[in-house]
Amino acid sequence: MTTSQTAPLHCTEDAPYFGLAIPFMSYLGLQAEHIEEGYARARLPMNADLVNSRADTHGGTLMSVLDFIMSAAARGHDPLNIGVATIEMSTHFLDVARGDLIFEGRVLKKGRSTAFSEGTVTDTHGTRVCVSRATFRLIQLNK
Repeated sequence: MTTSQTAPLHCTEDAPYFGLAIPFMSYLGLQAEHIEEGYARARLPMNADLVNSRADTHGGTLMSVLDFIMSAAARGHDPLNIGVATIEMSTHFLDVARGDLIFEGRVLKKGRSTAFSEGTVTDTHGTRVCVSRATFRLIQLNK
């Protein structure tokens, strides 16, 4: 990050994922871009180490990042004080995933202890390559 760029809200060098340090997301090269109540967005640059035998981004990579981005949206109302645990997740692959990818998560409904989110993966041409829905348990953090 150059000095002219501003880090996304709640992102620091030590906690680059909206206030969290997540080594696996760092390994994947995920770049957190935006978080607000009910919404989160991140970008995954193309990485030849994350592809399948056809040179498409591996479905496991897509699912891992979707889990993160949907959970980020679920804690977007208070990202430094709320944690989440995934209860269930379903994913549908619609097209091949190639090149840089944009991940977006949105909250569909949130209660006191549970949030329902949906996520999308879009390539740089605007093609939706993957969709997902998940349920998360909201956990108050003791910080």
